[in-house]
Amino acid sequence: MNWITNYVRPRINSIFSRREMPENLWMKCDSCGTMLFHREVTDNLGVCTNCNHHMPITPRVRFESLFDGGVFSEIKVPEPLADPLHFRDQKKYPDRMRAAQKSTGEKEAMLVATGEIGRTPVVCAAQDFSFMGGSMGMYVGNAIIKAAEEAKKLKRPLILFSAAGGARMQEGILSLMQMPRTTVAVQMLREAGLPYIVVLTHPTTGGVTASYAMLGDVQIAEPNALICFAGPRVIEQTIREKLPEGFQRAEYLLEHGMLDRVTDRRKMREELVTIVRMLTGMPPAVAGDLPAPAEEASAPE
Repeated sequence: MNWITNYVRPRINSIFSRREMPENLWMKCDSCGTMLFHREVTDNLGVCTNCNHHMPITPRVRFESLFDGGVFSEIKVPEPLADPLHFRDQKKYPDRMRAAQKSTGEKEAMLVATGEIGRTPVVCAAQDFSFMGGSMGMYVGNAIIKAAEEAKKLKRPLILFSAAGGARMQEGILSLMQMPRTTVAVQMLREAGLPYIVVLTHPTTGGVTASYAMLGDVQIAEPNALICFAGPRVIEQTIREKLPEGFQRAEYLLEHGMLDRVTDRRKMREELVTIVRMLTGMPPAVAGDLPAPAEEASAPE
């Protein structure tokens, strides 16, 4: 009787009363290690509520928080050749592309859209680091050129969010050719008198930093973002010296004149609205700006 009371009954009760805990309910901060409620982090735009660490977010999530009402129109980008070099390492290039598309739900490493931010019409482009490290291939080059052409056609500023490990090695020299191509696209905006604003997010490295990511009229970065051409470990091994604390991080680059601003992601929208309106000669944005109600005709006395 004791065996049934002390073991069998509690065992049965535990089986039937067990509640499944969703796997995505909690997440761990990469910086401080704090366990965070997933919904709370999402509402905080991917910023850790404990240490203020800025976690990666996808371009689609960024645009939903950036554009008025989360509404934007996606711009179609011309498709490049699928596998121009027939490249293969451990996997075939097309197989890597299919795996990245399946895991991210996106076609490629950059999303281009148009809409309004604080009633300010803009064109935006953003790289997705979760898609093959946001690597710059022919599609990314086509996307930036298309964004610049759309901005010129609509006479709107272009805002670009960079996040990349550099050029895409599976496309070889064709990937490196995107550096001059995107530089020409930026020059096209300058000749049209349109602002080009770059927001550098973690990480922005390699050929992306050596081309369109550092050519903005205004350079903004998210806190503690790694921004460089060659990484700090490579530099340390080359010069055989210890690098300064925070070397190649956003705050270090701001202090040494490489950036104009370091802005918290939660304040980025207001910052961009202010800068764009200033550069385009528009009046300052008004908080809670809504259409004025129509005046009612006064009743005859």
